[in-house]
Amino acid sequence: MFSRKNRAEKTAEEAWEHLQSAWATAGDNAGRAAGRRSRKLAGRAGDRVTSVTDEAWTRANAAASALAGHRPARPWGLIVAIGLAGVAAGWAAAGAARAALERQAENEEIELAETAVVVTPTYDQR
Repeated sequence: MFSRKNRAEKTAEEAWEHLQSAWATAGDNAGRAAGRRSRKLAGRAGDRVTSVTDEAWTRANAAASALAGHRPARPWGLIVAIGLAGVAAGWAAAGAARAALERQAENEEIELAETAVVVTPTYDQR
């Protein structure tokens, strides 16, 4: 009888350990999946909060500056970028105009050569 009880206790103990192991494994797997999902969602939410916070900070500083009587700063970066774009467009237009004038001068020279009347003086001796 003692051996049966010992065998039953041993079986129950093994079953309990197996159950604990399965439960721990399931919890770890679920915890990892939930952790990944929560980290991803938290990252997205953090990005949104950061951009909203930055916008709110910018607006609050602009409002405080306006209340203090300060004018908003000039967008020098934008001004310089537009100026450089204008210089590039002017350079391209000047190059195209120069090339067009050269072509026109060549065409006029060719036309003049084709239609020119060569007059040779004759020296009559009288």
